[in-house]
Amino acid sequence: MGLTLSEPVTNKESAYCQNEHFRVGSSCMQGWRVRMEDSHTHILSLPDDPEAAFFAVYDGHGGENVAQYAGKHLHKFIVKRPEYEEHPDEAMKQAFLDIDDAMLKDEKLREQMAGSTAVTILIKNNTLYCANAGDSRAVACINGKVEVLSIDHKPNNEREMKRIFEGGGFVEYNRVNGNLALSRALGDFVFKKNTHMSPQDQIVTAFPDVEVRKITPEWEFAVLACDGIWDVLSNEDVVDFCRQRIALGLYPEEICEQLMTRCLAPDFQMGGLGGDNMTAVLVCFLHGKTYEDLQAKCSSSLNNHSPQESQESDETPDLK
Repeated sequence: MGLTLSEPVTNKESAYCQNEHFRVGSSCMQGWRVRMEDSHTHILSLPDDPEAAFFAVYDGHGGENVAQYAGKHLHKFIVKRPEYEEHPDEAMKQAFLDIDDAMLKDEKLREQMAGSTAVTILIKNNTLYCANAGDSRAVACINGKVEVLSIDHKPNNEREMKRIFEGGGFVEYNRVNGNLALSRALGDFVFKKNTHMSPQDQIVTAFPDVEVRKITPEWEFAVLACDGIWDVLSNEDVVDFCRQRIALGLYPEEICEQLMTRCLAPDFQMGGLGGDNMTAVLVCFLHGKTYEDLQAKCSSSLNNHSPQESQESDETPDLK
């Protein structure tokens, strides 16, 4: 888990942006950790492709430099790939490897024992591409239902374990070589030294999985967050939490703030749950309408729940 404070730092850095397609809010909080190692990005219109939007969360470990570098540059690597126009998903896969190689060639970054997760969403031509390396996560809400957009990369996953073993590593206490709690990441170059293996086949690889979805008018929002959120709440809990608050008229950045407060451990005697840095980005789909229209839709849907559904909702974890 890393070093912790005697009291959490609960100050939140929040921001929002909006155009005719999205209303986006974000927030991050240091929490119980001695420093903030997360980074995040929300760009409504990419400079090199104004019709595309990009959102990301980077959860650093061992230091913040890799996460911050990725936050500033990963989207640039994606857009400049030759596959980008025809196959954005392939461009994202290769760009993750490209930025990793660029950091490896940077003397200030390659010698550090630092790495970062990367969960990213590119939206282009009404299609969503979610590329993920690590255990940060993205989910969407479609008509109130959860749509999983990424898969956590954990060392005890059968596919991940196979690559770790074949690359010359081992898994102990559900950690790579007894140390790293995730099996894919940017940076972490100490796990990428097998010269007989491709970058995709290293003990820890930056190579992401990419999920592709067509966006329809039923899409309401997507959430990207680091594992400090997902360790405490399930996908369904997070979607319900956000949707209820959209219905109440809160803005995305306020919802992100409340989500982190909900997940923060009241003390640090809970086995690490709620003790991590926390970052969340909430992307609301407007479909050319207003945010108030989305609020009304969510409110109407919640008010039309059957008595049985309301009773089941009452049994979910307290969302205060």
